[in-house]
Amino acid sequence: MLAPGATIGILGGGQLGRMTALAASRLGYRCHVFADEPDSPTAQVCDAATVAEFSDLEALERFANAVDIATFEFENIPARAVRWVAALKPVLPRPEILEIAQDRLREKDFLRSIDVETTAYREISDPTVLLRAMRDFGYPAVLKTVRLGYDGKGQVTLTPEVKAEDAWRRMGGESGILESFVDFACEISVIVARGANGAWATYPPVENQHVNQVLDTTIAPARISAETAMRAEAIARHVAEKLDLVGVLAVEMFVTQAGELLVNEIAPRPHNSGHWTIDACFTSQFEQLVRAICGLPLGSVEHHSDAVMENLLGTDVAKWRDALNDP
Repeated sequence: MLAPGATIGILGGGQLGRMTALAASRLGYRCHVFADEPDSPTAQVCDAATVAEFSDLEALERFANAVDIATFEFENIPARAVRWVAALKPVLPRPEILEIAQDRLREKDFLRSIDVETTAYREISDPTVLLRAMRDFGYPAVLKTVRLGYDGKGQVTLTPEVKAEDAWRRMGGESGILESFVDFACEISVIVARGANGAWATYPPVENQHVNQVLDTTIAPARISAETAMRAEAIARHVAEKLDLVGVLAVEMFVTQAGELLVNEIAPRPHNSGHWTIDACFTSQFEQLVRAICGLPLGSVEHHSDAVMENLLGTDVAKWRDALNDP
């Protein structure tokens, strides 16, 4: 167990790191962030900050020597940087989990290898392979980059009007993954925490509504049957166990019209669809992460209130007056 007073390193300086640092502070921990930009959201609330490129191995070593344990706030943190730190200090979740989540093809292959249902998919190595896959899958389908996709970035929806060559060029001419279109009833996600001792804490499934492929609204709990909720939670725990997770994991799923559950993607860190836990649960997803990686007992996932979360991004900040006028 890592006792309060120790220093937690956070790789990445975004909003998720900020909220993790705030939760850690309430539990008595110090935080040190490694970010590639000055005055990052996380640095504003941390005890210390290292500002350098993630390719700067000397800076990473100084950072590692200044912390007792480290975590990452986002799955697009370069895996090489995380492994470098992990050679010096414990990093949780494990770097191997990060590498799976960073690669859409590897992620899908892993899920299939542990008998978790996903959308149909195929690796795309060139426009000819893409054209054959488009014929096999039918329309619509979604072509995605293998790496660096987030909030709808790095993907193209394919229709009969879109030529394979044009789609290939729009994706930068790099290897990708084609996924079949899912006629879903709703999209849900489950956040699960797992400690080093194998203890579990699973938040109830939430319903996610997207606008332009970006999360817009989360409804907690999801408007699904109790049986579907139990199956979703079991899938999330199964994935976390097979990953040997220590930390938190978000598992995004489609609920099909027939009631099937198909895993879309995983994120081994706090998730936008879990922000509601700050105000509506006894233990937030951020505190749960700190508890898990420090070896503390996991907190209660019971929610004392139902919640609806609206995701504010970018120019949405201009609506601050309206938000504060809402009692």
